Amino acid sequence: MSDDVRAQPYDPRTTRLLAFHEAREAFLRGRDTPRAYLERCIETIEALEPLVSAFVCTNLDGARAAADASTERYRNAKPLSQVDGLPIGIKDLYETADMPTQMNSPIYAGYQSHRDAACVYALRTHGACIVGKTTTTEFGIATPDRTRNPFDFKRTPGGSSSGSAAAVGARMLPAALGTQLKGSIIRPAGYCANYAIKPSFGALNRGGGHSTSPSGSHLGVHAGSLRDTWEIAWFLSHTAGPDAGCTALSGSAQLPEARKPTRLVRMFTPGWGLTPEPARAAFEALLARLAAAGVEIVEPDSHPQTIALEADFRSADEIVSDIASYEMRWPMWTYRDRGEHLLSDKLKVYLTRARAMSVEDYHRALAWRAGFRHRHMALAGYADGFISLSSPGPAPLGIESVGDPVYQTPTSALGAPVFGLPLLAVAALPQGVQLMGFTGGDERTAAHARWICDALLGA
Repeated sequence: MSDDVRAQPYDPRTTRLLAFHEAREAFLRGRDTPRAYLERCIETIEALEPLVSAFVCTNLDGARAAADASTERYRNAKPLSQVDGLPIGIKDLYETADMPTQMNSPIYAGYQSHRDAACVYALRTHGACIVGKTTTTEFGIATPDRTRNPFDFKRTPGGSSSGSAAAVGARMLPAALGTQLKGSIIRPAGYCANYAIKPSFGALNRGGGHSTSPSGSHLGVHAGSLRDTWEIAWFLSHTAGPDAGCTALSGSAQLPEARKPTRLVRMFTPGWGLTPEPARAAFEALLARLAAAGVEIVEPDSHPQTIALEADFRSADEIVSDIASYEMRWPMWTYRDRGEHLLSDKLKVYLTRARAMSVEDYHRALAWRAGFRHRHMALAGYADGFISLSSPGPAPLGIESVGDPVYQTPTSALGAPVFGLPLLAVAALPQGVQLMGFTGGDERTAAHARWICDALLGA
């Protein structure tokens, strides 16, 4: 297949990615095995990886050994957990005992900690098959890797969870882990037709991960189905636990029953002004369908608090960048001191910004973010959530840029739960939608996401 040929024209009603919960049901009934399922994933990896480049490295022998052990457990009707036999990719910001963690930086070329991050340890010890490390941008924030979009090899898969989104979108894997500071889970998920969750801040344990902004980065899940997205995230939250001092996901291990939202606020953010007409028209049609189904769609200029929140959305990127710049001073300044050539020009911009900041500047940014979160939570009794596009149009051409996080930066700054939903197609390419709830309300937002998907896709 030539790299100038679109691989998979996208239709949200008919395009299906891998759904592990369906495979697990087949394992339980003896109609399939984890080893056979893994081998089918490996066949796809071997066929498409030369074009997609979703992986930094793989450990197929280790994954096969895990799948064989899982097959034996299912044969004896004794699976360890709901992730037993799950082939999964790990974003290369999280440590794995059996593979290096290189973070797309020459500083960490070949680096191996010989320990598993908390999330990886939970997966591995409960039967998951860790297939490989998926590509990321430099330290999750700067220079992109070589990964391509599986729906059009001329386009970016987005970032920084580039390889995770691409591997799921290419049907190489049913799930992969991603991280988000600004838009690094939800945007690439939208470009690659994934379902995804960026949970409430701290709901998934980030131990063993390398974050440029500890107070702002989130660990989340990419998957081929909404059910897998929720159930893997819930498993991690209740097995590895949440971050220290934070709260795990509420609810149960099963995707919540569909719940119709009564009122959703549409989010313009600065992204709407950057969005071309075809994507605008597709989103307006989606909102019209929700309204016809009885969901009240609130225009943000119709309520004083949503007017104020839209103003906050316009300031969020500056604040997130300030906080991240200050928080990455260590260890990035130590890397810079070893040699400027080890860091990209884009990363140096953040460090220059950090150099100009005082601790008082940092405190002011934190105070603004706290106020932003308070103003958002004040709307919890008024609306069920917020809805917008995931990006200004489908994935851009070229792989030098991973796209604009403009729609996600405000939702990331809030630390609120967001689901990425592959509900639209523009020019036969995936166009994602994001649904944001309120901090701590991940289960309720999942129930609303399920209802929306059922209503719009007939699932």
